[in-house]
Amino acid sequence: MAAYALPLPARCLSRYLLKWSSLMKNRSWCCKVFVVRGCATRADDASVPTNPAAQKSSVLLDYYDSMVGHGSLREDRHQRSVLLQLDQLQRVLRAYDNTQLLKLLSRPKPPRGLYVHGNVGTGKTMLMDMFYSHVESSRKKRVHFNAFMLDIHKRIHRLKQSLPKRRLGKMTMYDPIAPIALDISRETCLLCFDEFQVTDVADAMILKQLFETLFRTGVVVVATSNRPPDELYRNGLQRATFVPFIHMLKEHCQTTCLDSGMDYRKREMPAAGVLYYLTTEPGAERAVDHLFHELAQGQNDFTRPRVLTVLGRKLHLSRTCGSIADCTFQELCDQPLGASDYLEISRVFDTVFIRNIPRLSLRMKDQARRLTTLIDNFYDQKVRVVVLAEAPLESLFDQGPLVGDEERDRVLLDDLGLTQDAGDRLSLFTGEEEIFAFRRTISRLTEMQTEQYWLQGDRRPDKMK
Repeated sequence: MAAYALPLPARCLSRYLLKWSSLMKNRSWCCKVFVVRGCATRADDASVPTNPAAQKSSVLLDYYDSMVGHGSLREDRHQRSVLLQLDQLQRVLRAYDNTQLLKLLSRPKPPRGLYVHGNVGTGKTMLMDMFYSHVESSRKKRVHFNAFMLDIHKRIHRLKQSLPKRRLGKMTMYDPIAPIALDISRETCLLCFDEFQVTDVADAMILKQLFETLFRTGVVVVATSNRPPDELYRNGLQRATFVPFIHMLKEHCQTTCLDSGMDYRKREMPAAGVLYYLTTEPGAERAVDHLFHELAQGQNDFTRPRVLTVLGRKLHLSRTCGSIADCTFQELCDQPLGASDYLEISRVFDTVFIRNIPRLSLRMKDQARRLTTLIDNFYDQKVRVVVLAEAPLESLFDQGPLVGDEERDRVLLDDLGLTQDAGDRLSLFTGEEEIFAFRRTISRLTEMQTEQYWLQGDRRPDKMK
């Protein structure tokens, strides 16, 4: 599979981008349609009858119907069913505000939120974004769940730093979670989370207390996830202490499944040139070099190393030019980096080259996890990627037998005081979570090669008007 041998050569890509204005003039619906993250429907869904009595006229449903009418979506009964639930919630939120709960003047019953789960590429994020853009509330916030938890940990750190230093002989227990949750409740009435997932034991341990206060103070939550609530943090370390959070989430959020049986990011869409190259094919690296130089010509900068500061740490990138970063897999995923690092890269760069991605396996669980987190953050921020990899996308992750780094795993088991039998069940050692999450990575990387995604990610001032 010589990816770079497709009809559109690399050198045409940068020229193609200059056609943005004329493309958008000829396709006016692109300017009006909200970000449609690769969602369409099967043709057989178009004929599914709906219940007219349940579909009162609304701005949200009218908007969805206009997208169907423009041809950017086809009718999908699964998406429409979820949209009807979001529309009902939107109507309730028009007259709802949690400030009364915060002031303890009265106790109005908060509306239940919505937790939408399903397979990758079924339209969950699109519907939530559509709901968020139309809901009539000035106190709303939409955030990727990774970014939200990073903000929580930053707030905890700042709050602990502000406390008086302990005096010798005096031990004062202070819990920062409740006041942080109260601050968030004062800032927002509606929280919309994309990609609700729990893979970190530190996050798992604080979620119950955090959300207990958020729900008590009337914050309404709408979330999307690949997992149903009962499978969150599945086989995670100390999961028993996390289970009460699941019960609380189900109590305060209606759970609904959006699964039309197809990943619409993988449907046929116009490609944005060649963005995925194979290291095994002759001339691939030269083609990637040429593409970098072509794109760099449009930058008001010169090629140089950059140092980013992330939470007081230095993150070194060896080759950048303006809003373009030319990185290796080793720079981005072989080092102990995380969501905070990738968010900062997303803030500074709109295009990132990722070179020399190896064929991943369960012996590289840490690297696979970082690549998934990297792509999740890039996708959420509409960062464009050019990939040079050892294997085609669909076979980039070789599941193979459930094995890992035996020496490292044994040391970690000893540190945690766990038996080998316990380790055989925990996702920390089995790689179960990495296998599950990498399906999302493949799906997103597929969409990230499309014309629509590439054009949406162009942050040049003249392209964002």
